[in-house]
Amino acid sequence: MTWSGRYDQLFIGGAWVSPTSSEKIAVVSPATEEVIASVPSSSHEDMNRAVAAARDAFDRGPWPRLPLEDRVAVLERFRAIYALQRETFAELITSEMGCPITLSRTIQATTPLMVLDTFLEVVREYPFSAIRRSANGAALVTREPVGVVAAIVPWNVPQSIIMQKLVPALLAGCTMVIKPAPETPLDAYLLAELLQEAGLPSGVVNIIPADREVSESLVTHPGVDKVSFTGSTLAGRRIASLCGQNLKRVTLELGGKSAAIILDDADLEMTVESLRFASLRNSGQVCSLKTRLVVSRHREQELLERLAALVASMPVGDPQDPATQIGPMVSERQRGNIERYIEAGIAEGARAVVGGRPRDSALGWYVEPTIFADVRPDMSIAQEEIFGPVLSVIPYVSVEEAISIANDSIYGLNGAVFTSDLDHGLSVASKLRTGTVELNGSPAGLRAPMGGFKASGIGREAGPEGIDPYVEIRSIGLPSGFATVLEDRASAVTDRKADVV
Repeated sequence: MTWSGRYDQLFIGGAWVSPTSSEKIAVVSPATEEVIASVPSSSHEDMNRAVAAARDAFDRGPWPRLPLEDRVAVLERFRAIYALQRETFAELITSEMGCPITLSRTIQATTPLMVLDTFLEVVREYPFSAIRRSANGAALVTREPVGVVAAIVPWNVPQSIIMQKLVPALLAGCTMVIKPAPETPLDAYLLAELLQEAGLPSGVVNIIPADREVSESLVTHPGVDKVSFTGSTLAGRRIASLCGQNLKRVTLELGGKSAAIILDDADLEMTVESLRFASLRNSGQVCSLKTRLVVSRHREQELLERLAALVASMPVGDPQDPATQIGPMVSERQRGNIERYIEAGIAEGARAVVGGRPRDSALGWYVEPTIFADVRPDMSIAQEEIFGPVLSVIPYVSVEEAISIANDSIYGLNGAVFTSDLDHGLSVASKLRTGTVELNGSPAGLRAPMGGFKASGIGREAGPEGIDPYVEIRSIGLPSGFATVLEDRASAVTDRKADVV
């Protein structure tokens, strides 16, 4: 296909329609500070139209009533079309939010496909229906689509996060309104065209950008059954309170201040190289990054020296340059927030081993990567999410103290343990109050659930647990003989599928 690049309309009810408002959202390049496009800023009326389209598609349309195999077929067509546009997605997202282009080709354009592929595998094993027998009855337990889903996505890895919500929701039979971040709406426009080309029925997915006020009306809209949000903990608290007023289903994937415990027997060369991705990818703008590095006092200096060398090996510059590893921050406001944290760290007594100064650049919202030493666990730079290329090295005396430091956080999204003794590392990992722990930098993979303890969120995404938020569970009591009939039918279907394979 040839992408139209249209930005003056909204995708509602399976068609491109004119907005009711003349208000615009400017998309600004974080590298050049130039406006590269503008999209409509949706009005309350536009939001009502989008929800009405999704509501009608759910209540009266074919999508929730199709056999799972038919929904899978549409998403497989979508997958084939999407794969042809990977470079376009990478270039768009780099232009929108400054992710270095080489990295964009993986986390921004290839990872979404991997998410899609994994859900297409997982859904074939998902228990949409099952017979359960007990001493006092038998039931058909089914998982039904939850309804209309409002998906609110952030700017840092927009396509990967959209896929974490879009694919399981569609496979479950839901319909959706997707609200992209104002910083990164352009890739969502391309997504809409691909869904349209794949033959998704009208109204099943609607995509409209909006400001905060109109976005809040999406969360509270009576036509929305479920809200799935990824973003800051502050915004998540607001959304949770709004959903709680009407007992609306909600999934929240929020902030993090993840710790990496570096045990004495860790291979520091391997550890530090893994931190290139684990702590500094996407210029530090990822919620799961390990930004607190907890190391024993007698290995602290060696770690600091190796971290300084790591940062020196990561070119900062134009995100369109394939050599760049650290690009600009997404916005001027984000850069200002990070610089204020750096100033606060120095004011509280931390020592900037690398960086710590405003970056001298004529254009672009760049921050000098900063490594702090002499960090106490109670400092703001050790407690609050910075969302930039700023790392804090925190020393410990005993492993018990290291675990205590790692758990001393309102967050619990991610973490890591580095060691040569994997059994010991697993024991330490099991004591961390966090949703994911990576042993020696090993990723958990897309079949494993992702999400957080404490203020890092509610619910899980990815794996079979990633489908759970998009279903409601229903039990139908059955006469014993009829339960047997249904079991025999299910067994016959399974046998036929096995014969085909």
